[in-house]
Amino acid sequence: MTKTVAPAPSAIEVRGLHKRYRDAVVLEDVNLSVKPGEVYALTGPNGAGKTTLIRTLTGLAFPTRGKVFLMGRNVHEDGPRARAYLGAVVEAPARFYPQFSGTENLNMHAQLAAMAPNGVRVSRDRIREVLALLELTRMADRKVGEYSLGQRQRLGVAAAMLAEPKVLILDEPTSGLDPLGINLIHRIVTSLATSGCAVILSTHHLREISTYAHTVGILTGGRMVDHVDLRSRQAAYRFRVDDPQGAAELLERLPFVRRATSRTPYAVAHLGGESRVPEALSALHQGGIRVYEATPDHFDLYEYYRERVEQA
Repeated sequence: MTKTVAPAPSAIEVRGLHKRYRDAVVLEDVNLSVKPGEVYALTGPNGAGKTTLIRTLTGLAFPTRGKVFLMGRNVHEDGPRARAYLGAVVEAPARFYPQFSGTENLNMHAQLAAMAPNGVRVSRDRIREVLALLELTRMADRKVGEYSLGQRQRLGVAAAMLAEPKVLILDEPTSGLDPLGINLIHRIVTSLATSGCAVILSTHHLREISTYAHTVGILTGGRMVDHVDLRSRQAAYRFRVDDPQGAAELLERLPFVRRATSRTPYAVAHLGGESRVPEALSALHQGGIRVYEATPDHFDLYEYYRERVEQA
């Protein structure tokens, strides 16, 4: 008898979320789900409602209607216990006491974390560890008032990571960072997800996050117009051929091809893996299609985003 395996529960679950300020509708029927170990990137034009959504996810704003759950707990009905699992930076850069050092500020964050219901005690070693991870060791004992914007941004991420949260929510974590700082945040987010943390981050850096995010949510006009599963878009190959339409129709009939389309001068096919490329080439040759080139067809998230926003 085959044993049925239940799907993994979501770390973050948003159901039918609406937010209205007087007569202005800011969020309308937003639904999303993020599983442990998943990186979910939230993007959209300025004024789309991204920061309002993040404030609602973290319990800083209350929805007009709908529910938000963190690790199965309702953020707005069981807030302190739900937020025990949460690390967040909202409306970055995070605010710190400028007259105190980075270490002193993180120590205050650690004391607050220990006081919360189900709170976690954060050791001095952990404070040193996150400072090192964010490459702030040499600034650790200097007043935060002396930090650059990028250094304050990284200190905010360090504070969010202190208690080793199961859910991490970051609002524009790479704004104000140089390319090396952006790459550092990307590496840290990837590492946290690998360890099982669910991550939501808002961003405009589409081509960068497309290299490591699992899902991208496109928010515009307060509505979630698409959830893009980037994992399902990585096995496409394009074939430069003499008959793109005929090649696409031929490839579509192959049992291992999920989908095939023509995009002159190419036929683009989702093969399910690189190992299928020789079989696809053989089928095209046998079908009388002349093939000049076969290469991976990398998904252009920016172009897809632009089209979806324009359509909305």
